[in-house]
Amino acid sequence: MEQLTPFAKAVVMAVGAIGPAVSIGWIGSKAMESIGRNPEAAGKILVPMLLACAFAEAIAIYALVIAFSI
Repeated sequence: MEQLTPFAKAVVMAVGAIGPAVSIGWIGSKAMESIGRNPEAAGKILVPMLLACAFAEAIAIYALVIAFSI
């Protein structure tokens, strides 16, 4: 059972990193698309984009914590 622990940690980190990576890319893409359509709204788009990225990144941090607890 101890032999599978490093593999389990690697799987947890890989699966836990895929979701945030995709979502942060999607958030950034949509924000840049919105700014491209309406440049005057850049200030109103930036803060919610950063908050959404921070929440998505928190999921990766939770995966790291779970990997360390295995």
